[in-house]
Parts: sequence; structure tokens; C-alpha cells
Amino acid sequence: MAEPLVPLPPVEKLSSRVIRILAGNPGKFTLQGTNTYIVGTGSSRLLIDTGEGRPEWLSSLTSVLQKENFTIDKALLTHWHHDHIEGVPDLLKASPNTKIYKRDAEDDGWSTIEDGQRFETEGATLRAFFSPGHTTDHVAFILEEEDAMFTADNVLGQGTAVFEDLSSYMKSLDGMSKAFKGRAYPGHGPVIEDGPAKVLEYIKHRKLREKQVVDVLAQKEEPAGGWTSMDVVKVIYKAYPENLWAPAERGIVQILEKLLEEGRVAHDERTWWLTGKAAL
Repeated sequence: MAEPLVPLPPVEKLSSRVIRILAGNPGKFTLQGTNTYIVGTGSSRLLIDTGEGRPEWLSSLTSVLQKENFTIDKALLTHWHHDHIEGVPDLLKASPNTKIYKRDAEDDGWSTIEDGQRFETEGATLRAFFSPGHTTDHVAFILEEEDAMFTADNVLGQGTAVFEDLSSYMKSLDGMSKAFKGRAYPGHGPVIEDGPAKVLEYIKHRKLREKQVVDVLAQKEEPAGGWTSMDVVKVIYKAYPENLWAPAERGIVQILEKLLEEGRVAHDERTWWLTGKAAL
């Protein structure tokens, strides 16, 4: 990520019903750290995500629970990545009666999250919004009282997100852009005041990358032997340091696979080329 990270405090009250607690795991992919959120206004509240089991997070969480004098009734996990779910054992030490929810829950004692399922607590109602892309089990949550969305890792507060399947991801982004009108509370990075605008920015960025890939494959002069995915990367990312090319290639391959699904490109074991549908 090229832009410098915005400093974020370990604990911050973001609205009358939302408190953010950083997971204590800053890094290249986690930015300032994974965001976990306490939601509600009463003596029993909801928690979104649990970090990855760092002592800093447990210390912050315990301090907030004691200071504010409330309990965590339910913990809602947005997806399976370790930096969002591995704090569950620590949470249960601090709050043994908390119920754990996750889409496609496999752990004994966890409950699954259905699309559209509502989780209510004093001062807040969260509605699950199934949004695969970053992962196949990815769920965002709409905070009805603020017309806001907890976007998890589909949309970040800084930079762009990675994804497992581009076609699913684009469909989810399109749905998310129409599902709320207020803030976005992301899985990493600062609050986004105009959430839908950021989602549309993500869509525009992905469509631009797709167009760039098609434009590269359309060039009359091609490398000897045809276009490999790394050849495409070297054209699109020529202004970037070479150590970023390998991670960039994963994204380019996903774009090529989406275009393959749509019949706009074809490939063999090594190379890719446009079909007659490429301009459609």
C-alpha cells in the first residue's frame, strides 16, 4: 500500500453505539490491525470479530467491559480468516456466556449466520448481508439505526482488498453499494464516512484493472510465445517495484479467470489470448 497509514488508537468510540477495538496485530496485510467492534448501548452488546488472539486485544476488551459495565451477548464473525476468529478462545475466557455466530459454522457450539438474519440488542440492530468474494463465507452487517455497514474485508478503510473469486466479489460489491447510505465500518483501517461512494470506487478500480488486462492482450505486438500472466503484470505494473509483481500476478490471474468464465479470453497451460467476445 503506497499511502501512509492513518494512526488509530487501540480503543475508540466511533458513534453513540459503536466502539472499535484494534486487535493488536498491525502489519502489511492487516494495516493498523484488525478492527473489532462492540455494538449497542445497553448492558448487553454485540461484538463483530475477535482478532487473532493477541494479548493487547484481550487487555483492551477486558478494560472496556469493566469500565463501561456491559457484557457481550453474541459475537458475530465476518469470515474464517485467522485475524478475525482466533481471538474467540480469549473472548470466552473473558465472557464465557457469549454465543458465537459465523456463516457455515463448523465448530461445535457455534451457530451459523443466515443471509438477512437480524441480531438485536439495546440501541442497535444488525442485519447480516451475505457478501462472498474476499472469502466464500464472507458476511457484512448493516447497522439499521445508522444506515451504515460493517464491510469487513470486502472494503477497507485504506487501500484495496484481496479476494478469492472476482466474479463473486464484483456481485457482492454491486449489492453492497445499494444496501446502505451511511458510514462504512471496515475490517481494517479508519471509518469511511461515505460508505457507498467507497464501494463504487472499488467497483470502478476493478473495472479499470479488467480493461487494462483486455487492452494488454489486444496489443498487436506480443511476447514470443504469447502473453503469460506475468507478462501482463509487467505491462500494467511497470511503474511499480518488482517485488510487488508476484502478489500483483495473483490479482491478474483472477481477472483472467473471470474473463475466461465470460468467454472473453482463452488460454492453454501457459498463455492467454482474446476471443471474439472480448469487446462485449
